Amino acid sequence: MARPNSEYPTELELQILKVLWDAEPMTVREVRESLAAGGRELAHTTVITMLGTMVDKEQVEKLEPTQGKAFRFSPLIGRDHVSRGMLGDLVDRVFDGSAEAVMLSLFDVAELDAEELAGLRKLLNKKMREAKS
Repeated sequence: MARPNSEYPTELELQILKVLWDAEPMTVREVRESLAAGGRELAHTTVITMLGTMVDKEQVEKLEPTQGKAFRFSPLIGRDHVSRGMLGDLVDRVFDGSAEAVMLSLFDVAELDAEELAGLRKLLNKKMREAKS
């Protein structure tokens, strides 16, 4: 039985999106080379197939070639949209919607330095002021 389509990108789709977010539009070759530079070696045909699937899922668009015959691809969904959706899904499914549980877990698994903790304190203070308004 086939796995149902997720509304969120798969691991490989997310890697491709990250490449495109950093330097769009890109050809299949450029995407493949960028993935390889990041340690993910894939066959050219695999990248073509993945980009085709992502076009079908409306995650990327296929642009007509400007020179030569190589199509270029550009993301249709933004980094913020994907990260918010995936994080919201994680919070709901793993932490039953509890932001507090997420933060406590974050403190358990992440090595935060004093500067990062100070930044988090500022964000929390800002959110507290907004909640009182």
